[in-house]
Amino acid sequence: RGVLGDFIENSLYQNPHFDYNGAEDCEKQSDSTIIMCVKIKINRRRLDMGYMESYREWLENPYFDEETKAELKAIQNDEKEIRERFYADLEFGTGGLRGIIGAGINRMNKYTVRKATQGLANFILKQGSEAMGVAIAHDSRHMSTEFAEEAACCLCANGIKAYVFDSLRPTPELSFAVRYYGCTAGINVTASHNPPEYNGYKVYWADGAQITPPYDTVTIGAEADDAYMAALKKQIKRQDCIDKYGKELKVVYTPLHGTGNIPARRILKEIGFEHVTVVPEQELPDGNFPTVSYPNPEAAEAFTLALALAKKEDADLVLATD
Repeated sequence: RGVLGDFIENSLYQNPHFDYNGAEDCEKQSDSTIIMCVKIKINRRRLDMGYMESYREWLENPYFDEETKAELKAIQNDEKEIRERFYADLEFGTGGLRGIIGAGINRMNKYTVRKATQGLANFILKQGSEAMGVAIAHDSRHMSTEFAEEAACCLCANGIKAYVFDSLRPTPELSFAVRYYGCTAGINVTASHNPPEYNGYKVYWADGAQITPPYDTVTIGAEADDAYMAALKKQIKRQDCIDKYGKELKVVYTPLHGTGNIPARRILKEIGFEHVTVVPEQELPDGNFPTVSYPNPEAAEAFTLALALAKKEDADLVLATD
């Protein structure tokens, strides 16, 4: 079995609703086959027990807090909504979890984050790499900070050090931090280009790449930022061109309410771009993404405000990050 198969086993086999009967049939299969075996067995078990039973379990089990139960009681007469939240577990797909924020096994919440993190912790402990620690970052979405804290607490409870950024950071810097601190893995709480009601949980290995189908938390920030900037500068191919034209070029930049504002502006300034104007309506982090339907710099809509500002400022270049 490959690394992915081992991780899925540690994460999903811990599910109390998983039917172990026939699990050994997955042992000699490929990673993709293991994923299918796990999905089939869990979903079959879920159908057998019924989504209403899962719903009642969340209402009655003292493990779930009162705020969660209140949210679920509010939908007690909406069977369609109950089914949507409880018919299957939120799937660990390409790179991690992604789903609508809310109560239920098919939603992003602190309980599904804990479960995924416990699976990661089980795998790390099995590998014997817990001393290396795990780096954790998050974006500007709703509940991102809280989910990052839940992941850190879960890791620490397992004796695994967590390196947690002191505020939001872009995904590339999380990947960099994993390698910079020599971590065994990384967690990034983000949902990329999805609408505001979504959040996600992505896992990275020691090489800084996403996975494919004593007891303490260390706050990281300025040191990682400085090292990241230094690493970015090494990627520049023609600094001589920037030195020649950087003082003249006018740049309009938008972080689209995301994590790029501070690091993007810093690197542009430090390498020699002196005239960078930020779109004010999209400058600050905001998980509602109020000025766009979804924060994707590949979508023309995302550039509407930036292009208008560029015309006003007679800018030469428009940049956007998500």
